[in-house]
Amino acid sequence: MKKILLSVAVALLAGPLFAADSNPKDDVVAAAKKLAGQPNYSWKETVVVPDDSPFKPGPTDGKLVKDGVTYFTSSFGDNTTEIYLQGKQSAISNPDGGWKSAKELESDEGPGRFMAFIVNAFKAPAAQAEELAGTADLKQDGDVISGTMTEAGAKSQFRIGTVTDPKGSVKFWVKDGQLVKYEFKLTGKADFNGNEFDVDRDTTIEISKVGETKLDVPADVKKKLEAAPAAAATSTNAPASN
Repeated sequence: MKKILLSVAVALLAGPLFAADSNPKDDVVAAAKKLAGQPNYSWKETVVVPDDSPFKPGPTDGKLVKDGVTYFTSSFGDNTTEIYLQGKQSAISNPDGGWKSAKELESDEGPGRFMAFIVNAFKAPAAQAEELAGTADLKQDGDVISGTMTEAGAKSQFRIGTVTDPKGSVKFWVKDGQLVKYEFKLTGKADFNGNEFDVDRDTTIEISKVGETKLDVPADVKKKLEAAPAAAATSTNAPASN
C-alpha cells in the first residue's frame, strides 16, 4: 500500500514538472521544424489591408521542394509576378515574358527594384513561422497558440524600409505536431526611399498538400537558375590580367 501511495504522489508531483518542460514556443518551433523536414508542401497567403491602402497585395500561392526549387507568386492589382528560387539564385518573371534575377533588378528604378527587395527578404513558411515564434510571449488557448509581439519582435518583421512605432501579434495552429496555419498582424509607419506610409496588414498563411506537392519548373527558368552559378564560376576561373 505504501508503495502505491508513493507512486501516486510521485506521479502527481512529477506531472506539473514534466508539463513545465514544454511551452507554447517550443511547440511552435517543433511544429515548424517538422514541416521544414517534409519533402514538399504548398501554401496560400492572403493579406488584408484597409480599404484606403495604396498597396493592396493579392493572394500568394507557393510550392516548396526540400533541397530543390521554391516557387511563389506576388500580385498587386491585376499584375502577378512568378518567382522561382534555388539556393541563392532567382528567376523573376517580367511583363515582357522573360526572366530576371533579383540581382539584376536591384539597380532597377521602377517596380523591379521593389520586387528584388521582396525576393531577397523572402522566407519559406516553415522558417518564417519559427522566426515569428520568437517575436512574442506565446500562450496556448484551445487549439490556438498566440501572443502579442514585443516592439523588437514587430520591428523585425518589417523587411523593407525604416519603421517607427511597430506593433504586432501572431497566432499559430498546430495539428498532429505539425504547423498547418499561422497569422500575424503588423502596424506602424515605414519609410521607403524617402516616402513614408502607414502599415496595417493582417497576413494569413495556410499549409496544404504536405508530401503531395509537385512542382514543374519551365526549361527557361532552369536555365536562368543555372546560369548565375556558371557565370560566377567562369569569372572566378578567368586568368588574371597582367
